[in-house]
Amino acid sequence: MNVGRAKEIAESLEMISVTYEGSPVIIQHVDDNTKMARIYSKADPENEREVPVLNLIEE
Repeated sequence: MNVGRAKEIAESLEMISVTYEGSPVIIQHVDDNTKMARIYSKADPENEREVPVLNLIEE
């Protein structure tokens, strides 16, 4: 995924299906400079982490 699309999804009111390493995730924030996204798993919302935007897949 590219940074622009990740930001659109993060700001969207719609629930857009995104996965990271095969698991459904929510994008919380995207950093333009580092091209990293703060995400959390739908199954474990307490476990936030920073991952490369390129590794996110829109379903």
